[in-house]
Amino acid sequence: MRKSTSGALTLLALVPGFLLGCSGEGAPGATAASPTFHRDVEPLLQKHCMSCHSPGNIAPFSLTAYDSARGVASLLARSARERTMPPWGAMETDECQPPHGWKDDLRLKEEEIAVLEAWAASGAPEGDPADAPPPFVAEAPGLPGVELEVAPKEPFVASGDADQFRCFVMDPGLTEARYINGVHLMPGNSKVVHHALVFIDRDGATDALVDEHGGYDCFGGPGFSGELVAAWAPGGVPIELEPNIGAELPAGARLVMQVHYHPAGTTAEPDATRLQLRFTQGVPEWLMGIALIGNFESPFAEGRGLLPGPNDADGVEFLIPAGEKDHVETMQFRLPAAVSLSETYLYGAGTHMHYVGTDMKVTLAREEGAADAPAEQCLVQTPRWDFSWQRGFYYDAPIEQLPRLRGGDLLTMRCTYDNSNGNPFLAKALKEQHLPAPVDVHLGESTLDEMCLAAVIHVTRKQ
Repeated sequence: MRKSTSGALTLLALVPGFLLGCSGEGAPGATAASPTFHRDVEPLLQKHCMSCHSPGNIAPFSLTAYDSARGVASLLARSARERTMPPWGAMETDECQPPHGWKDDLRLKEEEIAVLEAWAASGAPEGDPADAPPPFVAEAPGLPGVELEVAPKEPFVASGDADQFRCFVMDPGLTEARYINGVHLMPGNSKVVHHALVFIDRDGATDALVDEHGGYDCFGGPGFSGELVAAWAPGGVPIELEPNIGAELPAGARLVMQVHYHPAGTTAEPDATRLQLRFTQGVPEWLMGIALIGNFESPFAEGRGLLPGPNDADGVEFLIPAGEKDHVETMQFRLPAAVSLSETYLYGAGTHMHYVGTDMKVTLAREEGAADAPAEQCLVQTPRWDFSWQRGFYYDAPIEQLPRLRGGDLLTMRCTYDNSNGNPFLAKALKEQHLPAPVDVHLGESTLDEMCLAAVIHVTRKQ
């Protein structure tokens, strides 16, 4: 840390407002050049940290007051430098430079990290309270501008050692088609909600499935073919689109929310996860869709699907042997020819694995090089995968400048896993399952199964 702190002080000489001097600031090692909490650090914490690190929110301690922030000054600087906080999975790496930056990027800039390092190195001085920004006011949880909220008919109580999958059928009561412009899932009991997906039932396909409690068991999928319009996993944030983008929700359609519960041997408090919706004003210019691609159990024609892996024991198979620390599974999918019939762009991307996952990369290769795009692009990489912080990532660029999707384009999903006791996330999962050591891991939906799944968020010009 001494080396990086020195670098921080050097960089601060270039930051407006920091002039070298030698007078004290009331803290050991402080000088007139030292950042202070109220003037320099508190604004950064408000911008990047307090949405979680404030009373009543999910972080284990608050950073809204000087005394609490001073006690973790070194931790703040180290976490920022190592980029473990704020949590943000998508990274630029030597092998992945995404086509654009990301909207709502939580990461601190280099000069902001330098401020935290210099503040910690100088003893975390408080400075003058008169320099403080206006007090932090936490945003209300949920989707901004929510217009409609739907919930299951009855809460659900998850229990037992096995994971449970329950589908809830919800009627939004629409008498005319609307276009979803914002959507968010609000878990009722986040201790057991592993993830949730929301599908559109346009034609009443779930009428034959739903029971008197307003739902049905649905391991493996919702049991019908319907468009995916929302997904939530730990760390998920509301999906908010530009005013001219929406996802169609037809009149009379039902919303089916599939929730994966992970009770871990307990009888949980009742869960009533809610779905929040916001709509466009009128018919939008662009239609948004979400495709989950991957989780292939076997090869396809032309060598696609699941590719051969390093530890295959019985032909090409998805197998992560117990104890393997750097196991790779690779999958490929060629976009169907029909994609070329419409003007479709990649709006964003995401990755999904479980507790054994450590790194996932998604690339797009064009079968026939297009003049307006490179032959191959890395779309997203999450090189320090953390199941507790998942979200979609959206490119910060006008639609017409986004990667164009065409039939024949090839998506490659490369997933890396650590199935050893050295993986702290796996160690926690094994303890919950009362298992003394890692076991062979296969593809599946339960917590100690694994996945290799890309979320492809796309927009298509409405015809």
